[in-house]
Amino acid sequence: MPAFSRERLSVFVDAPAFQRTIIAVITLNGLALGLETSPGLADGHSTAFLVIDRFVIAIFVVEIVLRIAAQGKAFFRDPWNWFDLVIVAVALVPASESLSILRLFRFLRVLRLISVVPGMRRVVSALFTAIPGLASILVLLLLSLYVAAVIGERLFHEAAPQHFGNLGKSLFTMFTVLTVENWPSVAEDVMAKEPLAWVFFVTFIVVTAFFILNLLIGVIVSAMETEVNASRWKEDQELERAQHTALMDEIRALNEKIDRLAADSATAGSSRDPG
Repeated sequence: MPAFSRERLSVFVDAPAFQRTIIAVITLNGLALGLETSPGLADGHSTAFLVIDRFVIAIFVVEIVLRIAAQGKAFFRDPWNWFDLVIVAVALVPASESLSILRLFRFLRVLRLISVVPGMRRVVSALFTAIPGLASILVLLLLSLYVAAVIGERLFHEAAPQHFGNLGKSLFTMFTVLTVENWPSVAEDVMAKEPLAWVFFVTFIVVTAFFILNLLIGVIVSAMETEVNASRWKEDQELERAQHTALMDEIRALNEKIDRLAADSATAGSSRDPG
């Protein structure tokens, strides 16, 4: 494809109106998939849902083709483009009995909003950037959960077998306590026979919910701040580059004007010279 045509096509694909259209189509697809789960609507309007489904797939295919034509090989160097391409490719798989499970992946089309909306894309990118830091904190959290579950099973398996009867129950109970959801009822069941059990629960909640989880949130917030600052830095660099280019053009035009004036002065001086 000629470079000029590819440039015009790229402008069209990146235009806000085109992006808003794709967002509207994804939203329509999400609403249709949600309404399709209602037995009454699905039975009475199956044809309408089928038409919407085919329409959405056609729009997605056209969009992917246009973006590949506009970006060329650069399209395949962007992970987000691969994300969109896989979702659209799965939607094109025939709905045969052997591949019927792939029909469930139609609901993943709604996730395309993540790649289309810049703000959501930045959030997900920040989460992926924070994975190295999150991994250490998650391991620390899991270790704390496991150690507390083992201690709880050893201490309270007789006092509250419904919560600490074995390691599996103890792990689930401590995870419930970690979420700080209805943990007083668990503590009250144990404290009915072990009055000092509150020390164990309070210590676990302070260490995990207040310290470790806040560390986790801090890493995520730091990664998101870095991602936002990187985007702003890129915009500032582009603005400075544009301003620098405009300034150099003005200096170049001024130098050309000075050269012309000098040449005119030299010509006028030589014409007045009697020799």
